[in-house]
Amino acid sequence: MTASPIGRETDRVDGPLKVTGGARYAADHRPEGLVHGHLVQATVGRGTVLGMDVSRAETAPGVLAVFTPFRPLPLNPPSPQQSGENYSALQDTAVRFRGQVIGLVVADTPERARDAASLVTADYAVTPSRTSLADGSPGVPQGVVQKLAPGVTSIDAVLASSPVTVTTSVSQHAQHHIAMEPHATTAVWVDDQLTVYSGAQAPQRAAATIAARLGVDPAKVRVICRYTGGGFGQRSPVWNEALLCAAAARALRRPVRVVLSREQVFTAIGHRGAVRQTIRLGADTDGRLLALRHDSDGELPAAGGWQMMPGRDTSAVSYRTPNIRIDQRLVTLDTPPTWSMRAPAEAPGTFALETAMDELAVLTGVDPVELRLRNYATEDPVEGRRFSSKHLDECYRVGAERFGWDRRQARPRSRTDGDWLIGLGTASAIYPAWRQSASARVRFRDDGRVAVSSATSDLGTGALTVLAVVGADELGVPVGTVEAELGDSALPPGGVGAYGSSVTTSTVPAVRAACRAAVEALVRAAVDEPRSPFAGFDPSTVRYRQGRVEARGRSVDFHTLLRTTGVPQVEAVATTEPDTASPYRFHCFGAHFCEVRVHRLTGEPRVDRFTSVFDVGRVVNAKATRSQLAGSIIWGVGHALMEADPIEPDGRFAAATMADYLVPVHADTPAIDVHWLDRPDPHISEFGAKGLGEIGLVSAAAAIGNAVFNATGIRVHDLPITMEKLL
Repeated sequence: MTASPIGRETDRVDGPLKVTGGARYAADHRPEGLVHGHLVQATVGRGTVLGMDVSRAETAPGVLAVFTPFRPLPLNPPSPQQSGENYSALQDTAVRFRGQVIGLVVADTPERARDAASLVTADYAVTPSRTSLADGSPGVPQGVVQKLAPGVTSIDAVLASSPVTVTTSVSQHAQHHIAMEPHATTAVWVDDQLTVYSGAQAPQRAAATIAARLGVDPAKVRVICRYTGGGFGQRSPVWNEALLCAAAARALRRPVRVVLSREQVFTAIGHRGAVRQTIRLGADTDGRLLALRHDSDGELPAAGGWQMMPGRDTSAVSYRTPNIRIDQRLVTLDTPPTWSMRAPAEAPGTFALETAMDELAVLTGVDPVELRLRNYATEDPVEGRRFSSKHLDECYRVGAERFGWDRRQARPRSRTDGDWLIGLGTASAIYPAWRQSASARVRFRDDGRVAVSSATSDLGTGALTVLAVVGADELGVPVGTVEAELGDSALPPGGVGAYGSSVTTSTVPAVRAACRAAVEALVRAAVDEPRSPFAGFDPSTVRYRQGRVEARGRSVDFHTLLRTTGVPQVEAVATTEPDTASPYRFHCFGAHFCEVRVHRLTGEPRVDRFTSVFDVGRVVNAKATRSQLAGSIIWGVGHALMEADPIEPDGRFAAATMADYLVPVHADTPAIDVHWLDRPDPHISEFGAKGLGEIGLVSAAAAIGNAVFNATGIRVHDLPITMEKLL
């Protein structure tokens, strides 16, 4: 009997192609007649383009066309239902932010297109830019989440009367996704059919958006993204560069490719917005919460983007308290568009909340782990809905033991190693577990392989391997015989898209259902086909088991059956839906434990080691799970110590290159001990997976900040934590 591959250490099925260069990404497709586009971007933060000189660019070698607002490519405006930017590039002369696309140069080579684009000049009427949350621009309220105990009329009254109070204000600048693969689009028209090769996180939504913006029949647009070099939310919408690429290909009647430079990705594609937050806690002398208030001001560019509201999925659901208020505002700025970035609101939100909880632990003298257990919530404190499954208390216990939390000294600066101050910190992680409607197709083939297909994307997270493992487990065949296929809008819908840590949660039930439906179709073919050894049998007596069809002492493997009957393949498609009427709240949980060292003379902070334990439901592939969780923790190191991109008064990002915007490298990466409980959630699906792509990043920065305080006695509220802040 074939052992189940679920939960085992399985190599990526796409690994050999990726390490040998056989995997083709968006810019690797080379259709005949391909030409290349390069963007021209605005060099002012806000204003109007008065005129553009394109004469030198047009006469440069190899140039085919120069498109500008004065020579536009036709695009329809975005609908309110479409995400991303709220305007169409080149359709007007308004400049909404520095780096906005104001031109596209197309030439026969990428080098010639780039060089010609540098020859384009523009004249502007400049308007002062709004670039900072501190400029005094009023925030637009986004509604209040509030629950007060009976008889309480004001959250502020409870805070004022609490025996112990904490007020924690934190801030952070813009951050960037820094995917390994820069944004690229290759657009190919054949007659009136458009194929777009692009790293889309939601291929079918991308195809629909492109069709609407170009004014063509959605059935005639196909988006293919077999391989994507990272997305992290940034590839969820369709940005203007992709639309211009497709429009230019139509206008020139030639395939066009646009590949953004790294600096262009910083400015032309969405970033995580800047945010300021204040947490106010009221508690008794034992550290039990009496009130929690979370206020935030988030960046919302005038050009559109994702709305930063960090309290909704953090403070509103994390701890038991009788009084709670979440007040979130958005501030309109003249900055490049924002968009969701891995753990989009949860990473900033938990830095604020978990920093405040650590400050409460210091004030009350309660151990930080014990403080969190005293305020443990088994239900949503606002709505009163129970969590579908929650084992965070076990995460605390297991993590504390694995890490050696009992060796922590509560008094800062108590542990040293030569000139290094040593500190330990902890923080809780929470992230929504989101399941989408999804479809999958399973196909038995006469070559002995099984194809499992769904339209969602694999952004490098291992979704292809998840499909292969689940298909193999359900059908009882080796993983190597399952051919997984993703990233194509022509495939059965794979949910809304590959974001929100929802791909596994959503597609696994669909794959399992499609496997069972395909088995039924195989059995029907076995009894219906005249040349089958099971022809005429009662279907109820025919069984499928581990790749074979059996009945009355006869046993035939499925591919022999198909070849015998002359049927090349048998397939089925199944769709599964989340339980929208469920009374539960679905979340993943985790507990971080961190050790840092800070040099007493230079203030240099270093992260030595991390132990993190997660409650993420059932795990499909242990190897990919460990990789995803450890990778997210490394993101947390960047969040805490390095990543920030302030915007200057003229609208320019101060760190819009990889030389200036720092991310963790190998030398910055600590020893990471990742563990998970592997407790299936019985309510989210029969399989019980809850998602895990983002939970590792949530509150990792707070654990580091809390450890830095334990090492130095210095509390840093404004990220990143840098040397000058610790001197």
